[in-house]
Amino acid sequence: MPRELSHRNAALLLAFCALCWSIAGVFTRHLERADSFEVTFWRSFFCAIAMLAILGWQRRRARPTNGTAPDGMPRGGAPAGPLAAIVAMGWPGLFSGLMWSIMFTCFMVALTRTSVANTLLVLSVSPLFAALLGRAVLGTRVSPMTWAAIVLAGFGIWWMVRDGVSTDGLAGMLIALAVPVAAAINIVTLKKLQADVDLAPAVLVGALLSCLFTLPLAWPLQATGNDLAILALLGVFQLGVPCFLMIRATRSLASHEVALIALLEVVFGPVWAWLGAGEAMPAATIQGGLVVIAALVGNALASRPQAPPATAARIPA
Repeated sequence: MPRELSHRNAALLLAFCALCWSIAGVFTRHLERADSFEVTFWRSFFCAIAMLAILGWQRRRARPTNGTAPDGMPRGGAPAGPLAAIVAMGWPGLFSGLMWSIMFTCFMVALTRTSVANTLLVLSVSPLFAALLGRAVLGTRVSPMTWAAIVLAGFGIWWMVRDGVSTDGLAGMLIALAVPVAAAINIVTLKKLQADVDLAPAVLVGALLSCLFTLPLAWPLQATGNDLAILALLGVFQLGVPCFLMIRATRSLASHEVALIALLEVVFGPVWAWLGAGEAMPAATIQGGLVVIAALVGNALASRPQAPPATAARIPA
């Protein structure tokens, strides 16, 4: 298992992951023919390829130069291939992979059934679900400051999207609700089991399941060469790499902290759309984003480990 990160470095790494996740909107604005289901299929397809490369690189790092053991496993302890790595996870890895596939798929499906504002508003409850599930399963205590940050961040996202929220598309909102539920379950699963099981291959499982779910809905495939280039970039750098890094960051953060920091994806997304696609960024979007950032910074400062008090020097008699 890799060395555990400090709390500060893990939070910064997860913020970087949220930054990567947030580029999806601005790049999909430049697609020519691919629709939502085909976008999901190709993005998951290229994510699977990226994860195969990452797992291969991880395996080579774990393998020393003196060959393999008699049982065919590398002497460094890494499984002999991606399939062996998936099998080594057991049912926890397959369960985590199912949660990844739900997150990869349901977000795009929800956008076809309801508005972006409704979808983002539903996603804002993810820290609440993670906090409650972490408390029930892991016994994680949530401080009053963190509860306040969860409420404040949710209010900030509501303020960002309030003009577009409506009662239309309730079916889409219910589908979107599967994303924060699956995210909370997955985060708690990672926290509970990753000390004993390497769950990085679960991202590969999730990507493959997402491909399987969306291919019938995406057929016939119509993506152009430009579309495939964009979707390859998203599959690798917006999905595969940050999801892999998130698994490492999760080791050093509480469940609710992971879900809270991940909300930065919603804050960064409109900024990228403004910079890269010329979309207007209303005042409410800026105000709500600042509220979310203030909630995260306040919670980070309140959760910072306190240095032990200095011991007074003993004066000899």
